[in-house]
Amino acid sequence: MWTSSAQCSGRNIAPESALTGRRVTIIGAGIAGLSAALALARAGADVTVHERAGALREVGAGIQISPNAGRALDALGLSAGLDRISHPSEAVVLRESGGRQVARLNFARHRPEAIFRFVHRARLVELLESAARAAGAAIHLGSPLTEPPADAELVVGADGLHSAQRAAMNGPEVPFFTGQTAWRALIATEAEPSPVAQVFMGPGRHLVSYPLGKGLRNIVAVLETPEWTAEGWSQPGDPDDLRAAFRDFGGPVPEWLARVDACGHWGLFRHPLADRWQDGRRVLIGDAAHPTLPFLAQGACMAIEDAFRLTHYLGAARDQAAAFARFEAERRPRVARIVAAADANARNYHLNGLQRLAGHTALRLGSRFVPRMVFDRFAWVYDYDPARG
Repeated sequence: MWTSSAQCSGRNIAPESALTGRRVTIIGAGIAGLSAALALARAGADVTVHERAGALREVGAGIQISPNAGRALDALGLSAGLDRISHPSEAVVLRESGGRQVARLNFARHRPEAIFRFVHRARLVELLESAARAAGAAIHLGSPLTEPPADAELVVGADGLHSAQRAAMNGPEVPFFTGQTAWRALIATEAEPSPVAQVFMGPGRHLVSYPLGKGLRNIVAVLETPEWTAEGWSQPGDPDDLRAAFRDFGGPVPEWLARVDACGHWGLFRHPLADRWQDGRRVLIGDAAHPTLPFLAQGACMAIEDAFRLTHYLGAARDQAAAFARFEAERRPRVARIVAAADANARNYHLNGLQRLAGHTALRLGSRFVPRMVFDRFAWVYDYDPARG
């Protein structure tokens, strides 16, 4: 169904698609909703997006785009645009809290041809919005839509973590507090930052940082605590609390934290995968269907994959209910495995005592003597191609 970006950039694609002329209502204009708007419009659908917010602004958020999502963006003609707004990523470096290297997940060595990028979420949203509008999608901001119009026959619920569409199909759900809180901040980066994500791991806490391009560095820090904290990463936090929580960390961390003058602070909650993703008329994608903890950097990537694969199934057949069912059947096992891997990382980053010594020693030896082993643990995530399913 999909052609290469060189063939399809700037034009709608797949004129034979079963989506041609079909009216699609998308609720939510985040990464999931805008990716779906672009993919569906490019496949010939008549797409309308409704977004509650009056403007598409997301401050202080960095995301990582790995090749699984990069392949979908390339097929949609966005590789050049992504290169312009992002920073290359060559590796993930795991370090002890003091700064000593434990292991290196080397993308540049093991997948030199693949796309790994760091990008500010707002820049990616802007890129997707512009491309979706150019493809013909109508995007209405300041347009809350919790209940789709009665005549809306194909509805995509991309309304995020607290999805009204998910609640309508699944009923009320109560997530549980993980006992972890997170801070997020942006600071000015050094002139020529190393193109790697650095993860500093300490007992009961860890800190991640990477450059975003355009002179910015992203910082995310997570702390285990018995103190319940409300969910929602846009809540303001106190930079002094962040510095106090990570005052024992070494390497570049003290200098980074000294430059933080504003941050977000929120509680991390575990939400289950939705029991029902679709009802024949509506379908859930992204966080509305499968929220994840941020410890594998795959939330945005899964949303982009969802949009691409949903368009594939809807474009392949007129039977909408069957297309929805096939989409859910294909996607559920993969995203469940990713969510479980993110949960495992949350534990592995925070090891203490003998577990910490044993775990870090194994990683260090593996990274030194069998470096591919560290990468291969997650190759199933990165090697996935949404164009092939």
